[in-house]
Amino acid sequence: MTTARTLLITGATGFLGSHLVRKFLNDGWDVAILKRPASNLNRIADVLDRLHVFDVDSLNEPFVTLGHVDVVIHTATNYGQYGEPTSSIFEANTAFPLRLLEALTRHGTGAVINTDTVLDPMLNAYALSKHQFKQWGQQFARDGRCRFVNLRLEHMYGAGDDPTKFTTHVIRACLDNAPELRLTLGEQKRDFIHVDDAVDAYAVVIDRLLELAPGFNELDVGSGRAVTIREFVETVRCLTDATTQLEFGALPYRLNEPMFSQANTTPLTTLGWTNHYDLAAGLAKTIKSERSLAARINKNKESA
Repeated sequence: MTTARTLLITGATGFLGSHLVRKFLNDGWDVAILKRPASNLNRIADVLDRLHVFDVDSLNEPFVTLGHVDVVIHTATNYGQYGEPTSSIFEANTAFPLRLLEALTRHGTGAVINTDTVLDPMLNAYALSKHQFKQWGQQFARDGRCRFVNLRLEHMYGAGDDPTKFTTHVIRACLDNAPELRLTLGEQKRDFIHVDDAVDAYAVVIDRLLELAPGFNELDVGSGRAVTIREFVETVRCLTDATTQLEFGALPYRLNEPMFSQANTTPLTTLGWTNHYDLAAGLAKTIKSERSLAARINKNKESA
């Protein structure tokens, strides 16, 4: 009888984390999660009884209770979208995962899969704090304390994502036939990846972990194709048959706005990963699921 491998996931109550939880449960892993005491568990409520659940206040507890953890996937983050102090962003994105690194190395966990951003470190506090943790990961890996794989995640999207995200905001606005969408000129190019393809990338990396060089590794996770924001928005409007007026140029670019971002997917494809959804297919799937989600919500409201 083969013993299931054990995986610990941070940020499991979030969009990406909840998809990772389901993927690895379905693949036969023994899955544990680290959560904040006040975390909203709605995204994983249906699988909660299949998980080992631990609070972030006791970082040693998962390793002691479970006996051994094979891999840690770190997805928890603070984007700083709600005016949080810089110190809070640093605590969530640098200090907390650093304490986690210390805990897992004390207990012999050999591999960490970190979810990083493609943004320039000097763009904002979020990007800087994520970069600083990556540097700590490099240090730990150089010292032989763990294997650290840094996944630079491009612009992920999918049904049920946070409504404050640009991709979700655009999709829902068009589904609702909002009168207008105020946008920048939309010339900036982004690499959009559907959440299912992103989750598959994590699974391939873990499955082929021993084929990577020991120590520190960094891989891009994206579709490998950059499209303009304008193309993304126009594709959404076309697929939703929306009449929403697209006001390109109504908003200025952000200070230090990155104008081009595209993943180099060669290392991932070499490991065996395949991107299944181009932009049109991924958006079509997302829009279909968003429509179904909205219909269920409306039905529940009517029956309440």
